[in-house]
Amino acid sequence: MFTFEQIKELIEMVATHDLQGLEVERSGFRVQVHGKGAPVAASPVVLQAAEPTVVAPTVAAAPVATAAPGPLPAAAEAEPEEVEGQVLESPIVGTFYAAPSPDADPFVRVGDRVKKGQVLCIVEAMKLMNEIEADIAGEITRIYPENAQPVEYGEPLFSIKP
Repeated sequence: MFTFEQIKELIEMVATHDLQGLEVERSGFRVQVHGKGAPVAASPVVLQAAEPTVVAPTVAAAPVATAAPGPLPAAAEAEPEEVEGQVLESPIVGTFYAAPSPDADPFVRVGDRVKKGQVLCIVEAMKLMNEIEADIAGEITRIYPENAQPVEYGEPLFSIKP
């Protein structure tokens, strides 16, 4: 577990050395600190463990620490991909979940046919589970985020070909 002072030191290190980001893992807890100009998934400092999640207040305005289950996000400077179908975007900031529970099958997979109003995923925001429904009927051609990945408002979740 990280103390408040240790998190503050990580944030100060990123700020003083003008780093784009830093990730530290200790005893099953992972802390990511993103510097200025780096993509940020959320604004509070979040420590993530296997089971419980602890949220602490932000200690600095410039760099922000966030938790993510994977590595630091890469810069989105690649060529734009051709999208097959209509893109369903996240209506809120939160955590994307592909299934109703960790041991359940995902709501949908690539290639599945969906109906308008069918639940496609859950986006958790502040401990509230928000079901995201298909706005058109069609075939799922792509699922953008990985399970348990943070998503931003307006970030693509699915491509649906009518």
